[in-house]
Amino acid sequence: MALNEQKGKDDIPESQYQKGVKQLCEKGHLNAVPKKYILPVSERPTKSSVEDPNVVKQNLQLPIIDFAELLGPNRPQVLQSLANACQQYGFFQLVNHCMLEDVVRSMIDVSGRFFDLPLEERAKYMTTDMRAPVRCGTSFSQTKDTVLCWRDFLKLLCHPLPDFLPHWPASPVDFRKVVGTYAEETKHLFLVVMDAILESLGIMEDNILKDFENGSQMMVANFYPACPQPDLTLGIPPHSDYGFLTLLLQDEVEGLQIQHQDKWITVQPIPNAFVVNVGDHLEIYSNGKYKSVLHRVVVNEAKSRVSVASLHSLPFNCTVRPSPKLVDEANPKRYMDTDFRTFLAYVSSREPKKKDFLESRKVALN
Repeated sequence: MALNEQKGKDDIPESQYQKGVKQLCEKGHLNAVPKKYILPVSERPTKSSVEDPNVVKQNLQLPIIDFAELLGPNRPQVLQSLANACQQYGFFQLVNHCMLEDVVRSMIDVSGRFFDLPLEERAKYMTTDMRAPVRCGTSFSQTKDTVLCWRDFLKLLCHPLPDFLPHWPASPVDFRKVVGTYAEETKHLFLVVMDAILESLGIMEDNILKDFENGSQMMVANFYPACPQPDLTLGIPPHSDYGFLTLLLQDEVEGLQIQHQDKWITVQPIPNAFVVNVGDHLEIYSNGKYKSVLHRVVVNEAKSRVSVASLHSLPFNCTVRPSPKLVDEANPKRYMDTDFRTFLAYVSSREPKKKDFLESRKVALN
């Protein structure tokens, strides 16, 4: 029945999909989701998870880490809460951080204004090259993905900032200034949180923190247009993040869901807070003690949504391996060493699914 509803909507030229979902919505005045975005029945979000997540919310709230408490006399207790969050959920909400509310609000605002630019302006940065310092696109890989994502994105490499900032969009006029300030602030926040995570693992003397100071940082601004049939598609399918930590900023519209105990849980946005999640690299480095967790984005019929993810890891030329301090006879090495080249080769050759790349790095244990 859903496919019948697409009649008249599936003669869209392939080139039109490359221009993004927002352009498709504006051009086509869509009242149905084109077939290219319709997931197989088994992969669709159920209506209950989209429309009635409140029961789950009342019973399960993401751990909240108070940044101010982390820097105060209660640090030992907060470190324990942080360890529990990384082990049991792979996610937590970070509140009372040091970033000014104006910096946070301006980042969401300028991201929204970028996606409001005419297509000709956004098209300057559209490329399928995953190594590009600036990449505007829609699905993860428009050329390989069987089903496309109901989102548009802008990816920016951020570190070292002076190297990349001149390549960033010059429009809106305040874009570089606002995003540059936000990138620097989130980098600092990441370093302080990562220092606490290392301490929670019992690894205070590792030189890895120095590597993080010069580590990779990639920003992804996401725009999810309102969707006429949100139960047929997803903004982003289930995946885990490449890197050590992701700091996610959301507007007030719900959409992010994490998988916990085989259920999809909607993350309630907290104003001026960050949703922080463990990435694949931290799972490898912690030798499996801290888990990267599947998450996805659902869309809705009424409102568009904007989010900004800041992904942090070691420099691109570094190798990630389990910390020797977390490997012993009782806890043998569980992951192969890996690097960015291996990751790019993997994702460039196939359609990324769930935690497939991380699974490919696991060591077979007897």
